Amino acid sequence: MSVLYDRVVDSSLRGRFAELRRNVLQRYPTMTIGGVLLILMIAAAIFAPLLFTVDPIKLDPVVRLRAPSEAYWFGTDMFGRDIYSRTIYGTRISLFVGLVAAALSVAIGLVVGMIAGYVRILDSVVMRVMDGVMAIPGILLAIALISLSGASLATVTVAITIPEIPRVVRLVRSIVLSVREEPYVEAAIAAGTRLPMILVRHVLPNTIPPLIVQATYVCASAMLTEAILGFLGAGTPPEIPSWGNIMAEGRTYFQLAPWIIFFPGIALALTVLGVNVLGDGLRDTLDPRIAKKM
Repeated sequence: MSVLYDRVVDSSLRGRFAELRRNVLQRYPTMTIGGVLLILMIAAAIFAPLLFTVDPIKLDPVVRLRAPSEAYWFGTDMFGRDIYSRTIYGTRISLFVGLVAAALSVAIGLVVGMIAGYVRILDSVVMRVMDGVMAIPGILLAIALISLSGASLATVTVAITIPEIPRVVRLVRSIVLSVREEPYVEAAIAAGTRLPMILVRHVLPNTIPPLIVQATYVCASAMLTEAILGFLGAGTPPEIPSWGNIMAEGRTYFQLAPWIIFFPGIALALTVLGVNVLGDGLRDTLDPRIAKKM
């Protein structure tokens, strides 16, 4: 009986995997590729302490500027620090900034956008404020905020989040403006349904799919912005390894030791590529107009 049960379970698992491969992996290969890349990077961030070969902040001038080898997989920098360990640790910083910035901007933008789109009195005031924030380049605004409050991981995250909020607000507002004219919303108003209930029950569900896609783009943009800030010296403090400041420290030695920039740059490119490809796949999956054509 036990052998028969194991065979049935094994056959069921194979059938489910075949169905998953047929329905998702084959129909949405871009989403699969992006999801796999992102999962690998998240796993590297979670298990970073287990993947270290050397302490990422340990100084060892004796082995400075060593080329990639069996002892130092990605080589060492000008202070003898292991680039592999620093790159793995930088995954944590980049993903933390990207995911937190995406979550905060979507949460704040959702609330502000729903209010601006549904309450006509506040629409003009809120959107003019959002237009004013969008008129300032995101990098300059982030640098200004960091210079006022000092460089730290929390400050960098907040500074990157603020320029992303207006984009989410505009997206949510445009959806709300179209949804509030639908017959079922007008029927809810005629029935005396309160405004919070209308927003939660009828308006919010229509904003979820576009927001999920927008969150992936915000996450990718936030990771790039964090790397740019680190490269300019306005990001996380030097004692916290991030892909941006690793590349910034290696630019002086680029001709002598190109691996200092190469490996963090590849990690950044793969992570941003994975998030963007995942966003494209989610768009194709969640947009009914595109899904019908596939």
